[in-house]
Amino acid sequence: MEKKRILYISQEITPYLPESEMSEIARYLPQGVQERGREIRTFMPRYGCVNERRNQLHEVIRLSGMNLVINDTDHPLIIKVASIQAARMQVYFIDNEDYFQRKAVLDDAEGKEFADNDERAVFFARGVLETVIKLRWAPDIIHCHGWLTALVPLYIKKYYYNDPLFANSKVIYSAYNDDYKDTLNSSFSEKLLLEGITKEDVETIADPTYVNVNKMAIDYSDAVIQGTENINTSVKEHINKSGKMFLGHQPKESYIDAYNDFYDKV
Repeated sequence: MEKKRILYISQEITPYLPESEMSEIARYLPQGVQERGREIRTFMPRYGCVNERRNQLHEVIRLSGMNLVINDTDHPLIIKVASIQAARMQVYFIDNEDYFQRKAVLDDAEGKEFADNDERAVFFARGVLETVIKLRWAPDIIHCHGWLTALVPLYIKKYYYNDPLFANSKVIYSAYNDDYKDTLNSSFSEKLLLEGITKEDVETIADPTYVNVNKMAIDYSDAVIQGTENINTSVKEHINKSGKMFLGHQPKESYIDAYNDFYDKV
């Protein structure tokens, strides 16, 4: 029997970023699931604060070299990879000079969120999916962690729906308490209008608040997981109303088995 393939896409993974509930789940879940007989691939952004030398990142030339057009501008896609030796697992990094070279994650030293976080989310989501296509690796489950991954469900259902690689892929979105304070760029929804994606498809984020970005991710996902014990109440209400398959917050000692079982149900 062929191994089930799980694609993990996360906005943060430890040890590359400080420990948080999300970064720990995104680090230990893929390892645990791989040890339970699944095949995995894991992606995160290559923020400028990720130390390349210490973490032994190197560019994967055969996967790099593509350009993604966002808001009528070409942005080169660079793919890097590192290994977590103890886990026998590789992490792929999505890199680009315009979006991910600054020495911070989502906000600056004063705590002000970057004005182009919307475009960074676009570049990250499309960068991951284009790389998976280049790898010719068809995932059974695509598991997204954090709001920066919120566009992946939309792209899978509306833009890449004709790609045989994703024809049978189910998307799971994990909602966390990763709220942002400011509304994202007001033209965010317009930047998503690729072939197959209409204004109606993205009208949820005409006002691109944290709640609305999460709502859209939930709407286009096949199932939802509550990643942290507390999440935004409006997001939680939207999950409840959506009727999607749902897995509530799981304790640290048993979440890997619970998630692994949930994959089979989805």
